[in-house]
Amino acid sequence: MKLLKLISNTKTSLITLCLGGISLGMTEFMMMGVLPDVAKSLSVSIPAAGHLIAIYALGVIIGAPVMVGVLGKYPPKKVLISLMITVASGNILFSLAPTYELLLFARFLVGLPHGAFFGIGAVVASKLADPGSEAKSVSVMFAGLTIANIIGVPLGTFIGHNFNWRISFVLISVIALITAASIKKWLPSLPSQSDSNFADSLKVFKKPELWIIIGISAIGTGGLFAWISYIAPLMTEVAHFDSNMMTPIMVIAGLGMAVGNFVGGRLADRFSPLKTTSYLLLLMVIMLVLVALTSQFKAAALILTFITGGLAFAVIAPMQMLMIRAAKGAEMLASSSMQASANTGNALGAFLGGLPIAAYGYTSPEYVGAALALTGFLLCLLLTWLFNSRSEVTKTAIA
Repeated sequence: MKLLKLISNTKTSLITLCLGGISLGMTEFMMMGVLPDVAKSLSVSIPAAGHLIAIYALGVIIGAPVMVGVLGKYPPKKVLISLMITVASGNILFSLAPTYELLLFARFLVGLPHGAFFGIGAVVASKLADPGSEAKSVSVMFAGLTIANIIGVPLGTFIGHNFNWRISFVLISVIALITAASIKKWLPSLPSQSDSNFADSLKVFKKPELWIIIGISAIGTGGLFAWISYIAPLMTEVAHFDSNMMTPIMVIAGLGMAVGNFVGGRLADRFSPLKTTSYLLLLMVIMLVLVALTSQFKAAALILTFITGGLAFAVIAPMQMLMIRAAKGAEMLASSSMQASANTGNALGAFLGGLPIAAYGYTSPEYVGAALALTGFLLCLLLTWLFNSRSEVTKTAIA
Protein backbone atom coordinates (compact mmCIF):
# COMPACT_ATOMS: atom_id res chain seq x y z
CA MET A 1 0.00 0.00 0.00
CA LYS A 2 2.82 2.39 0.84
CA LEU A 3 4.42 1.70 -2.57
CA LEU A 4 1.13 2.40 -4.39
CA LYS A 5 0.69 5.63 -2.43
CA LEU A 6 4.25 6.73 -3.29
CA ILE A 7 3.66 6.03 -7.00
CA SER A 8 0.37 7.94 -6.89
CA ASN A 9 1.98 10.92 -5.14
CA THR A 10 4.80 11.02 -7.71
CA LYS A 11 2.33 11.06 -10.61
CA THR A 12 0.30 13.83 -8.96
CA SER A 13 3.47 15.86 -8.41
CA LEU A 14 4.41 15.54 -12.08
CA ILE A 15 0.90 16.64 -13.10
CA THR A 16 1.41 19.89 -11.16
CA LEU A 17 4.53 20.55 -13.25
CA CYS A 18 2.59 19.67 -16.40
CA LEU A 19 0.00 22.34 -15.47
CA GLY A 20 2.84 24.85 -15.29
CA GLY A 21 3.89 23.77 -18.78
CA ILE A 22 0.36 24.41 -20.03
CA SER A 23 0.26 27.94 -18.63
CA LEU A 24 3.70 28.82 -19.99
CA GLY A 25 2.98 27.21 -23.35
CA MET A 26 -0.19 29.25 -23.69
CA THR A 27 1.64 32.40 -22.61
CA GLU A 28 4.32 31.91 -25.24
CA PHE A 29 2.34 30.68 -28.24
CA MET A 30 -1.08 32.31 -27.86
CA MET A 31 0.40 35.65 -28.84
CA MET A 32 0.89 34.32 -32.39
CA GLY A 33 -2.78 33.43 -32.65
CA VAL A 34 -4.20 36.76 -31.43
CA LEU A 35 -1.54 39.01 -32.95
CA PRO A 36 -3.90 40.64 -35.50
CA ASP A 37 -6.47 41.29 -32.76
CA VAL A 38 -3.87 42.90 -30.50
CA ALA A 39 -2.55 45.04 -33.35
CA LYS A 40 -6.04 46.21 -34.28
CA SER A 41 -7.06 47.08 -30.72
CA LEU A 42 -3.88 49.09 -30.16
CA SER A 43 -3.89 50.67 -33.63
CA VAL A 44 -0.34 49.46 -34.32
CA SER A 45 1.12 47.53 -37.24
CA ILE A 46 1.52 43.75 -37.26
CA PRO A 47 5.36 44.06 -37.11
CA ALA A 48 5.04 46.38 -34.09
CA ALA A 49 2.70 43.91 -32.39
CA GLY A 50 5.22 41.20 -33.27
CA HIS A 51 7.67 42.88 -30.90
CA LEU A 52 5.49 41.50 -28.11
CA ILE A 53 6.65 38.03 -29.21
CA ALA A 54 10.31 39.00 -29.43
CA ILE A 55 10.43 40.70 -26.03
CA TYR A 56 8.97 37.59 -24.40
CA ALA A 57 11.87 35.58 -25.83
CA LEU A 58 14.26 38.22 -24.50
CA GLY A 59 12.70 37.82 -21.06
CA VAL A 60 13.23 34.05 -21.25
CA ILE A 61 16.88 34.42 -22.26
CA ILE A 62 17.64 36.89 -19.47
CA GLY A 63 15.40 35.39 -16.81
CA ALA A 64 16.49 31.75 -17.16
CA PRO A 65 19.98 32.10 -15.64
CA VAL A 66 19.34 35.20 -13.53
CA MET A 67 16.25 33.96 -11.71
CA VAL A 68 17.77 30.55 -11.03
CA GLY A 69 20.95 32.27 -9.84
CA VAL A 70 18.99 34.46 -7.43
CA LEU A 71 16.45 31.87 -6.29
CA GLY A 72 18.46 28.64 -6.57
CA LYS A 73 19.43 28.66 -2.90
CA TYR A 74 15.78 28.40 -1.85
CA PRO A 75 13.73 25.16 -1.75
CA PRO A 76 12.46 24.31 -5.26
CA LYS A 77 8.84 24.05 -4.13
CA LYS A 78 8.74 27.65 -2.91
CA VAL A 79 10.58 28.86 -6.00
CA LEU A 80 8.17 27.12 -8.39
CA ILE A 81 5.17 28.61 -6.56
CA SER A 82 6.73 32.08 -6.77
CA LEU A 83 7.42 31.67 -10.48
CA MET A 84 3.81 30.68 -11.18
CA ILE A 85 2.53 33.67 -9.20
CA THR A 86 4.80 35.85 -11.36
CA VAL A 87 3.31 34.26 -14.50
CA ALA A 88 -0.22 34.95 -13.22
CA SER A 89 0.65 38.54 -12.29
CA GLY A 90 2.36 39.25 -15.60
CA ASN A 91 -0.56 37.95 -17.63
CA ILE A 92 -3.07 39.92 -15.54
CA LEU A 93 -0.99 43.05 -16.13
CA PHE A 94 -0.88 42.25 -19.85
CA SER A 95 -4.66 41.77 -19.98
CA LEU A 96 -5.24 45.16 -18.31
CA ALA A 97 -2.43 47.25 -19.82
CA PRO A 98 -3.89 50.24 -21.70
CA THR A 99 -0.78 51.20 -23.68
CA TYR A 100 1.63 49.47 -26.05
CA GLU A 101 4.61 50.33 -23.85
CA LEU A 102 3.03 48.75 -20.78
CA LEU A 103 2.16 45.67 -22.81
CA LEU A 104 5.83 45.34 -23.78
CA PHE A 105 6.84 45.57 -20.13
CA ALA A 106 4.25 42.95 -19.13
CA ARG A 107 5.43 40.52 -21.82
CA PHE A 108 9.03 40.93 -20.73
CA LEU A 109 8.02 40.37 -17.10
CA VAL A 110 6.06 37.21 -17.85
CA GLY A 111 8.94 35.83 -19.93
CA LEU A 112 11.38 35.99 -17.01
CA PRO A 113 10.08 32.91 -15.11
CA HIS A 114 9.69 30.71 -18.21
CA GLY A 115 13.17 29.23 -18.38
CA ALA A 116 13.58 29.10 -14.62
CA PHE A 117 10.36 27.11 -14.18
CA PHE A 118 11.27 24.52 -16.80
CA GLY A 119 14.88 24.38 -15.65
CA ILE A 120 14.05 23.85 -11.98
CA GLY A 121 11.02 21.71 -12.83
CA ALA A 122 13.14 19.36 -14.95
CA VAL A 123 15.56 18.79 -12.08
CA VAL A 124 12.68 18.24 -9.64
CA ALA A 125 10.98 15.80 -12.04
CA SER A 126 14.20 13.82 -12.43
CA LYS A 127 14.65 13.60 -8.65
CA LEU A 128 11.07 12.36 -8.18
CA ALA A 129 11.55 9.61 -10.75
CA ASP A 130 12.59 6.04 -10.16
CA PRO A 131 16.15 5.25 -11.29
CA GLY A 132 16.16 4.77 -15.05
CA SER A 133 12.94 6.74 -15.59
CA GLU A 134 14.25 10.28 -15.20
CA ALA A 135 13.76 11.39 -18.79
CA LYS A 136 10.24 9.94 -18.87
CA SER A 137 9.35 12.02 -15.81
CA VAL A 138 10.81 15.15 -17.37
CA SER A 139 8.73 14.51 -20.48
CA VAL A 140 5.54 14.62 -18.35
CA MET A 141 6.30 18.24 -17.47
CA PHE A 142 7.02 19.17 -21.08
CA ALA A 143 3.76 17.48 -22.09
CA GLY A 144 2.19 20.70 -20.85
CA LEU A 145 3.60 22.49 -23.88
CA THR A 146 1.97 20.01 -26.24
CA ILE A 147 -1.38 20.22 -24.42
CA ALA A 148 -1.16 23.99 -24.67
CA ASN A 149 -0.68 23.76 -28.44
CA ILE A 150 -3.44 21.18 -28.96
CA ILE A 151 -6.11 22.67 -26.69
CA GLY A 152 -5.08 25.85 -24.88
CA VAL A 153 -3.79 27.98 -27.75
CA PRO A 154 -6.68 27.16 -30.15
CA LEU A 155 -9.17 27.88 -27.33
CA GLY A 156 -7.49 31.16 -26.43
CA THR A 157 -7.27 32.15 -30.08
CA PHE A 158 -10.99 31.46 -30.54
CA ILE A 159 -11.82 33.61 -27.51
CA GLY A 160 -9.51 36.35 -28.77
CA HIS A 161 -11.08 36.40 -32.24
CA ASN A 162 -14.70 36.19 -31.16
CA PHE A 163 -14.75 38.07 -27.85
CA ASN A 164 -11.64 39.86 -26.58
CA TRP A 165 -7.99 38.85 -26.62
CA ARG A 166 -7.55 40.19 -23.07
CA ILE A 167 -9.88 37.46 -21.76
CA SER A 168 -7.49 34.86 -23.17
CA PHE A 169 -4.64 36.09 -20.99
CA VAL A 170 -6.87 36.23 -17.92
CA LEU A 171 -7.52 32.53 -18.60
CA ILE A 172 -3.77 31.88 -18.51
CA SER A 173 -3.53 33.68 -15.17
CA VAL A 174 -6.23 31.42 -13.74
CA ILE A 175 -4.33 28.32 -14.90
CA ALA A 176 -1.09 29.69 -13.40
CA LEU A 177 -2.78 30.28 -10.03
CA ILE A 178 -4.26 26.77 -10.10
CA THR A 179 -0.76 25.48 -10.81
CA ALA A 180 0.68 27.41 -7.84
CA ALA A 181 -2.02 25.99 -5.55
CA SER A 182 -1.48 22.44 -6.82
CA ILE A 183 2.29 22.70 -6.34
CA LYS A 184 1.73 23.88 -2.76
CA LYS A 185 -0.61 20.97 -2.05
CA TRP A 186 0.96 18.06 -3.93
CA LEU A 187 4.61 18.70 -4.77
CA PRO A 188 6.89 17.29 -2.05
CA SER A 189 9.34 19.58 -0.32
CA LEU A 190 12.85 19.03 -1.62
CA PRO A 191 16.00 20.65 -0.29
CA SER A 192 17.64 23.44 -2.24
CA GLN A 193 20.19 22.41 -4.82
CA SER A 194 23.16 23.70 -2.86
CA ASP A 195 24.39 26.45 -0.60
CA SER A 196 26.75 27.79 -3.27
CA ASN A 197 26.26 31.29 -4.55
CA PHE A 198 25.54 32.35 -8.11
CA ALA A 199 29.20 33.00 -8.92
CA ASP A 200 30.19 29.52 -7.77
CA SER A 201 27.40 27.95 -9.82
CA LEU A 202 28.60 29.78 -12.93
CA LYS A 203 31.90 27.89 -12.70
CA VAL A 204 30.16 24.85 -14.15
CA PHE A 205 30.18 26.64 -17.50
CA LYS A 206 33.94 26.23 -17.63
CA LYS A 207 33.21 22.71 -18.86
CA PRO A 208 33.40 22.65 -22.67
CA GLU A 209 30.75 19.95 -22.90
CA LEU A 210 28.10 22.30 -21.48
CA TRP A 211 28.71 24.80 -24.28
CA ILE A 212 28.49 22.02 -26.85
CA ILE A 213 25.13 20.95 -25.37
CA ILE A 214 23.92 24.57 -25.48
CA GLY A 215 25.03 24.68 -29.11
CA ILE A 216 23.10 21.48 -29.85
CA SER A 217 20.00 23.08 -28.35
CA ALA A 218 20.37 26.51 -29.96
CA ILE A 219 21.34 25.28 -33.44
CA GLY A 220 19.81 21.81 -33.63
CA THR A 221 16.35 22.91 -32.48
CA GLY A 222 16.55 25.74 -35.01
CA GLY A 223 15.50 23.07 -37.50
CA LEU A 224 12.10 22.85 -35.80
CA PHE A 225 11.53 26.61 -35.92
CA ALA A 226 12.68 26.96 -39.52
CA TRP A 227 9.93 24.46 -40.37
CA ILE A 228 7.07 25.52 -38.12
CA SER A 229 7.57 29.28 -38.54
CA TYR A 230 6.59 28.97 -42.21
CA ILE A 231 4.24 25.99 -42.06
CA ALA A 232 1.20 28.10 -43.02
CA PRO A 233 2.48 29.23 -46.45
CA LEU A 234 3.97 25.76 -47.01
CA MET A 235 0.54 24.18 -46.55
CA THR A 236 -1.48 26.81 -48.41
CA GLU A 237 0.88 27.67 -51.28
CA VAL A 238 2.70 24.37 -51.83
CA ALA A 239 0.26 21.69 -50.64
CA HIS A 240 -2.69 23.92 -51.70
CA PHE A 241 -4.78 23.44 -48.59
CA ASP A 242 -7.48 26.00 -47.92
CA SER A 243 -6.48 28.50 -45.23
CA ASN A 244 -9.34 27.23 -43.07
CA MET A 245 -7.46 23.93 -42.79
CA MET A 246 -4.59 25.49 -40.85
CA THR A 247 -6.24 24.96 -37.46
CA PRO A 248 -6.65 21.17 -37.91
CA ILE A 249 -3.17 21.00 -39.46
CA MET A 250 -1.70 22.65 -36.37
CA VAL A 251 -3.65 20.21 -34.21
CA ILE A 252 -2.04 17.36 -36.20
CA ALA A 253 1.38 18.91 -35.53
CA GLY A 254 0.48 19.27 -31.85
CA LEU A 255 -0.61 15.63 -31.61
CA GLY A 256 2.70 14.60 -33.15
CA MET A 257 4.52 16.72 -30.60
CA ALA A 258 2.59 15.08 -27.76
CA VAL A 259 3.45 11.57 -28.97
CA GLY A 260 7.06 12.49 -29.69
CA ASN A 261 7.52 14.06 -26.26
CA PHE A 262 6.71 10.83 -24.43
CA VAL A 263 8.57 8.61 -26.89
CA GLY A 264 11.69 10.76 -26.57
CA GLY A 265 11.67 10.45 -22.78
CA ARG A 266 11.40 6.68 -22.93
CA LEU A 267 14.12 6.37 -25.55
CA ALA A 268 16.49 8.51 -23.48
CA ASP A 269 15.94 6.30 -20.43
CA ARG A 270 16.63 3.19 -22.51
CA PHE A 271 19.52 4.25 -24.74
CA SER A 272 21.02 7.31 -22.93
CA PRO A 273 20.27 11.00 -23.55
CA LEU A 274 23.20 11.60 -25.91
CA LYS A 275 22.52 8.67 -28.24
CA THR A 276 18.83 9.51 -28.34
CA THR A 277 19.49 13.18 -29.13
CA SER A 278 21.96 12.24 -31.86
CA TYR A 279 19.66 9.87 -33.72
CA LEU A 280 16.60 12.10 -33.36
CA LEU A 281 18.45 15.06 -34.89
CA LEU A 282 19.65 12.85 -37.75
CA LEU A 283 16.07 11.70 -38.36
CA MET A 284 15.00 15.35 -38.29
CA VAL A 285 17.44 16.10 -41.12
CA ILE A 286 15.96 13.32 -43.23
CA MET A 287 12.38 14.29 -42.42
CA LEU A 288 12.82 17.98 -43.27
CA VAL A 289 14.28 17.08 -46.66
CA LEU A 290 11.30 14.77 -47.27
CA VAL A 291 8.95 17.61 -46.30
CA ALA A 292 10.58 19.85 -48.90
CA LEU A 293 10.42 17.18 -51.62
CA THR A 294 6.89 15.82 -51.06
CA SER A 295 4.76 18.63 -49.58
CA GLN A 296 2.99 19.19 -52.91
CA PHE A 297 1.10 15.97 -52.12
CA LYS A 298 -1.58 16.62 -49.49
CA ALA A 299 -1.54 13.19 -47.86
CA ALA A 300 2.25 13.22 -47.56
CA ALA A 301 2.18 16.77 -46.19
CA LEU A 302 -0.20 15.77 -43.37
CA ILE A 303 1.67 12.58 -42.48
CA LEU A 304 5.01 14.38 -42.40
CA THR A 305 3.54 17.19 -40.31
CA PHE A 306 2.69 14.64 -37.62
CA ILE A 307 6.08 12.90 -37.83
CA THR A 308 8.13 16.11 -37.93
CA GLY A 309 6.23 17.51 -34.96
CA GLY A 310 6.92 14.27 -33.13
CA LEU A 311 10.66 14.38 -33.82
CA ALA A 312 10.84 18.05 -32.86
CA PHE A 313 9.47 17.42 -29.38
CA ALA A 314 11.02 13.98 -28.90
CA VAL A 315 14.42 15.63 -28.55
CA ILE A 316 13.42 17.96 -25.67
CA ALA A 317 13.56 15.59 -22.69
CA PRO A 318 16.78 13.84 -23.84
CA MET A 319 18.57 17.18 -24.26
CA GLN A 320 17.33 18.36 -20.86
CA MET A 321 18.60 15.19 -19.17
CA LEU A 322 21.87 15.46 -21.08
CA MET A 323 22.45 18.89 -19.58
CA ILE A 324 21.36 17.89 -16.07
CA ARG A 325 23.75 14.94 -16.00
CA ALA A 326 26.63 16.96 -17.39
CA ALA A 327 26.24 19.83 -14.88
CA LYS A 328 26.68 18.15 -11.53
CA GLY A 329 26.47 20.70 -8.72
CA ALA A 330 24.65 23.33 -10.79
CA GLU A 331 21.87 21.30 -12.38
CA MET A 332 19.12 23.90 -12.05
CA LEU A 333 21.18 26.75 -13.50
CA ALA A 334 22.41 24.63 -16.39
CA SER A 335 18.97 23.14 -17.01
CA SER A 336 17.40 26.60 -17.17
CA SER A 337 20.03 27.69 -19.68
CA MET A 338 18.56 25.12 -22.08
CA GLN A 339 15.38 27.20 -22.22
CA ALA A 340 17.40 30.28 -23.10
CA SER A 341 19.23 28.38 -25.83
CA ALA A 342 15.95 26.96 -27.17
CA ASN A 343 14.60 30.50 -27.55
CA THR A 344 17.81 31.37 -29.37
CA GLY A 345 17.02 28.44 -31.68
CA ASN A 346 13.54 29.90 -32.14
CA ALA A 347 14.93 33.20 -33.36
CA LEU A 348 17.73 31.60 -35.39
CA GLY A 349 15.48 29.14 -37.20
CA ALA A 350 12.79 31.71 -37.99
CA PHE A 351 15.32 34.28 -39.23
CA LEU A 352 17.50 31.99 -41.33
CA GLY A 353 14.53 30.00 -42.61
CA GLY A 354 12.94 33.13 -44.02
CA LEU A 355 16.00 34.35 -45.93
CA PRO A 356 15.76 32.10 -49.04
CA ILE A 357 11.96 32.22 -49.46
CA ALA A 358 11.90 35.13 -51.91
CA ALA A 359 14.38 33.38 -54.21
CA TYR A 360 13.56 29.69 -53.76
CA GLY A 361 9.98 29.48 -52.47
CA TYR A 362 8.25 28.09 -49.42
CA THR A 363 10.04 24.74 -49.35
CA SER A 364 13.41 26.42 -48.87
CA PRO A 365 13.07 26.85 -45.06
CA GLU A 366 13.05 23.05 -44.78
CA TYR A 367 16.54 22.85 -46.30
CA VAL A 368 17.74 25.54 -43.90
CA GLY A 369 16.16 23.58 -41.04
CA ALA A 370 17.84 20.38 -42.24
CA ALA A 371 21.21 22.16 -42.24
CA LEU A 372 20.64 23.40 -38.69
CA ALA A 373 19.57 19.95 -37.46
CA LEU A 374 22.61 18.42 -39.20
CA THR A 375 24.87 20.88 -37.40
CA GLY A 376 23.26 19.80 -34.14
CA PHE A 377 23.92 16.16 -35.03
CA LEU A 378 27.58 16.93 -35.79
CA LEU A 379 27.88 18.64 -32.41
CA CYS A 380 26.49 15.45 -30.86
CA LEU A 381 29.30 13.51 -32.54
CA LEU A 382 31.81 16.00 -31.11
CA LEU A 383 30.28 15.57 -27.67
CA THR A 384 30.42 11.78 -28.02
CA TRP A 385 34.12 12.00 -28.83
CA LEU A 386 34.68 14.28 -25.84
CA PHE A 387 32.85 11.95 -23.47
CA ASN A 388 34.65 8.89 -24.81
CA SER A 389 37.92 10.50 -23.79
CA ARG A 390 36.69 10.73 -20.20
CA SER A 391 36.39 8.11 -17.47
CA GLU A 392 34.15 5.07 -17.65
CA VAL A 393 31.94 6.64 -14.94
CA THR A 394 31.31 9.70 -17.11
CA LYS A 395 30.57 7.59 -20.20
CA THR A 396 28.12 5.42 -18.29
CA ALA A 397 26.29 8.39 -16.72
CA ILE A 398 25.99 10.58 -19.79
CA ALA A 399 26.94 9.02 -23.11
